[in-house]
Amino acid sequence: MNRRHILLSALATGAATQAASHAQAAPARKRQQVVARDGTRLFHRDFGQGPQALVFTSSWALDSRMWDYQVAHFAGLGYRCIAWDRRGHGRSDIASGGYDMDTLADDLAAVLEQLDLRDVILVGHSMGGAETIHYLALHGGRRVRKAALIAPVAPFVLQTADNPHAVPQAVFEAVWSQYATDFPKWAYDNQAPFFTPETSRPLQEQLTRQLCETPVPVAIAAQRALVTTDLRPDLPKIDRPVLVLHGDRDASAPLALTGQRVAAGIRGAQLKVYPGAPHGIWVTHLAQVNRDLEAFFRG
Repeated sequence: MNRRHILLSALATGAATQAASHAQAAPARKRQQVVARDGTRLFHRDFGQGPQALVFTSSWALDSRMWDYQVAHFAGLGYRCIAWDRRGHGRSDIASGGYDMDTLADDLAAVLEQLDLRDVILVGHSMGGAETIHYLALHGGRRVRKAALIAPVAPFVLQTADNPHAVPQAVFEAVWSQYATDFPKWAYDNQAPFFTPETSRPLQEQLTRQLCETPVPVAIAAQRALVTTDLRPDLPKIDRPVLVLHGDRDASAPLALTGQRVAAGIRGAQLKVYPGAPHGIWVTHLAQVNRDLEAFFRG
């Protein structure tokens, strides 16, 4: 064997030894399947090796892929990042039912319990924020350290006698009729207000395509549950530190109807308003959102 081959062999042996040593120091976690009470299988992504777990719950009609930029960032900082797909979304089972808010909150509970997660920090965007609120109200904070709500569609956006400044039922019915006849057209017609002019076209297209992958019956059922469930009684039950991040140009969840009311209803909650930010704040204001989340996590 010549000198060059000896050198390459030594390097290869050293690399193999180092890799084996690293594997022993940080063994890969065995993927555990999460199964809801009714047997629905819930897909989750588990990335990073840190001792502090972050659990990400997605927006209506989006799935765990929406959190790629947060997962990449926080895993790099030493956090364990778990993002899961709501039933009917992404790679979770398309269940025939269970799209009510109680069951969806129970699904989040199944993720935490079956992965045996404790002292976690919950992060939810839009509908994911509402599910996080309802989970904490129904199941308590025994497994939770903190919660970050990004542009939450809560506590109650449907107009009723005691909620007169919200959105009339007829408006939602008209939107659901559009979903039922041409969901992709509705999605692309409403793409621009979700982002900012500076958001790249490929990123906009990627997320809009992801939204269109959600089955129409699931999209309608999930949003109907979100809109018609009154979470106002949930807010005083939350006894964990909460951060609310919300844009003042959010067309999907107007600040005064949602984020401001959520923060006002949760004892000690912190509200941070982003001037000019739309509903897609987690990508349009990515660096700022990640900085504010990191400060909250470490505080």
